[in-house]
Amino acid sequence: MEWITSAFGRKSNSKDIARDRLKLVLIHDRANCSPDFLEMIKNDILKVLSNYMDIEYSELDIQISQSVSEHDEPVSVLCANIPIKNMRKQIG
Repeated sequence: MEWITSAFGRKSNSKDIARDRLKLVLIHDRANCSPDFLEMIKNDILKVLSNYMDIEYSELDIQISQSVSEHDEPVSVLCANIPIKNMRKQIG
């Protein structure tokens, strides 16, 4: 996504940027959360995970979508595909 590529220096073309923006709009519509809120969730998840492992940021995919609970109620679902390059050594 755009925030990853800007953070790590990979340049995106306008097609990629438009696709990423459209994804955020669709996620917002489906999960009823703002794109800024989703961005904060992603940043927090990555910050915590990066304490324990090296992440392949170019392949990262985090989305919020709608699903149905076991009681047939609509619920928001966080789906994360975060490729791990390497586990960091644990101290303790």
